[in-house]
Amino acid sequence: MNKYYSFVINSQFVFSAASFFLCLGYKRNAMEIQKADSTHARIIAEFQIAMAWESEKFLLDRDTILNGVLAVFEDKNKGRYYVATDAGKVVASLLITYEWSDWRNSWVWWIQSVYVLPEYRRKGVFSAMYKFIKKKVELDNSVAGIRLYVDKANKKAISTYKKLGMTDEHYDFFEWMKS
Repeated sequence: MNKYYSFVINSQFVFSAASFFLCLGYKRNAMEIQKADSTHARIIAEFQIAMAWESEKFLLDRDTILNGVLAVFEDKNKGRYYVATDAGKVVASLLITYEWSDWRNSWVWWIQSVYVLPEYRRKGVFSAMYKFIKKKVELDNSVAGIRLYVDKANKKAISTYKKLGMTDEHYDFFEWMKS
């Protein structure tokens, strides 16, 4: 039996990734990363409810979050979701939103709303999704780069982002939100 397995990303990029699948415990299944569509809205909304509770003990209103997710699918200017699936099961999602950079005369993509099912965490799923997004950015001259924000207490995520080559050297994040 061949010890190398295919890693399919949106049917465009295929990687030999034996170590990736061995660490996930896969023998023949392929993880697929693809642009989400409205059929994924409910699972993405459930992921966001879980993420808000896990990270901030904040309970999101199910109807509000579902309508917010659907709004992205109805208006491409709001962003785009991506999902990772394992044998057809959605195991992770993230949202890309857009910031215009006049300094660069190009777009910056923001990764937001990241959620990976607990049993798939620390197994390379987010890293694969990030590499997929990064490859799209590298191939698109209208996009300058990728940004994301992270809770300062989320040391595991910060470690992952740094291992992927992201830096936290330039900016701090400030916000004001209506109550």
